[in-house]
Order: sequence, then structure tokens, then C-alpha cells
Amino acid sequence: MSNPFVYSVVSSRIHPRMTHLYAQHGLSEKVFSSTRKAMNLIKKEKPEYLVADFLYGYSNNYAGVNISNLDVMLMALQRYSPDTKVIIIAEKHEIEYVPHLDTIIPLHGILQHPVAEADLAKLL
Repeated sequence: MSNPFVYSVVSSRIHPRMTHLYAQHGLSEKVFSSTRKAMNLIKKEKPEYLVADFLYGYSNNYAGVNISNLDVMLMALQRYSPDTKVIIIAEKHEIEYVPHLDTIIPLHGILQHPVAEADLAKLL
């Protein structure tokens, strides 16, 4: 049986690289450079955790329907892997918007950049 795994959806250059921490917790990491790539795999396998960067949609083409870069992926997660624990990482000036994602899927944790390893470890 393979290790449970964590999806890291990296949308920011300051996304924490915590491969060693995940390994300490018996998790294999799969890194994605876009939400679309993660969504495609979510349909086939269920991650234990999803750790993703939050980018608030200040202006988008969805007439205010979408909150961020993560909405569509979280909807797919809700459908295909609702038990995945979702950890969102956001910049200080955007963190107030993150709880709105809780209307899509329950959030396991919200962390602010820069992320301390100990803070992430508490959520694993």
C-alpha cells in the first residue's frame, strides 16, 4: 500500500517547500503548477491533504461569482474527494477573504505567508 499524499498547488513563488515535513508525517507530495493540473488528478485519486496558495479575484470575468483562483478546483474536490483536508495559504492583505471558501468545502486550516514549518505541522 502506498503512502497517503498531499497535493501542493503552487501559485506563488513564496509557496513553502515542505517536502521533508510531509515525509516526516508519512505523506508523499505531488506538486502542481496550476489548479487545472491538480483538478485532472483529483478525478482519479483522492489526496489526504491539499495545500494551496490563495489569490483573491479582485477583478475577474465571473461577475463576482468566484472568490479566488481556487474556487473551481475546490468544487471538483467537493465532488470527487470531499474528505480531503484543505489547507489554504494566503498573503496578509488577502487572508480576510479566505473563509469565504468554506462555503464550497470545509477548510482544515488557514495559514499566512510566510508559513512556519511548526504551524503547518500542527495541521498534518
